[in-house]
Amino acid sequence: MLQKCEGIIIRTTDYGETNKIITLYTREWGKIGVMARGAKKPKSRLSSITQLFTHGYFLVQRGTGLGTVQQGEMITSFRSIGEDIFLTAYASYIVELTDKCTEDKKPNPFHFELLFQTLNYMNEGYEPDVLMNIYEMKMLNVLGMNPILNRCSVCGSTDGNFSFSIREGGFICHRCLDKDPYHFKLLPATVKLLRLFYYFDLSRLGSISIKEETKAELKKVITAYYEEYSGLHLKSKKFLNSMDQFRNLL
Repeated sequence: MLQKCEGIIIRTTDYGETNKIITLYTREWGKIGVMARGAKKPKSRLSSITQLFTHGYFLVQRGTGLGTVQQGEMITSFRSIGEDIFLTAYASYIVELTDKCTEDKKPNPFHFELLFQTLNYMNEGYEPDVLMNIYEMKMLNVLGMNPILNRCSVCGSTDGNFSFSIREGGFICHRCLDKDPYHFKLLPATVKLLRLFYYFDLSRLGSISIKEETKAELKKVITAYYEEYSGLHLKSKKFLNSMDQFRNLL
């Protein structure tokens, strides 16, 4: 049965000499894997439509097992991402995180829109570090990791100076710091942005200017929280970190 879907390619795997298996995150069906027969041939009509990050409409022959993509029509190529090695590294992390965190065939139109908006903003030149942090914070719910960001995770107080406690799973106020001697001290701007990134609608993203000191705190806290609770070890994140070190030398 042939069916049409809107999807973004989040993973490609070579299969044999001429075929590809592509993983699509679709608006209608969630994450699915499909075979693209002959897609590795240069003259194949599927060659251009089966590249990583491609956003398009796909005509899929669906069955009980792996489906087959019959044809596709590109909507967005995200060309700027493909032409910039640093943006490619960020986008690779975004799609790998999506792939590892989502289950097959579980539709989530909100998540599809989040993925599209993140890649689109990145393609349009928005700060990739900020977009990555927002996406990471949004993915916490998908992973079942729900940090306490609206009050102190120990006493419940909503006022005071807040730090972040990996042990307590969220913000910890200045009155409760002795509960976790390993807490992360945070600038007020970092506290505000962690909360904002977790709760706000990405479609309302405007121009955000963040100081390097705040960026460093955001990265440190989010990375530590993921390392403690997610169980994920992503190749793209390691590559991204090495790219950051390389960029600092330029």
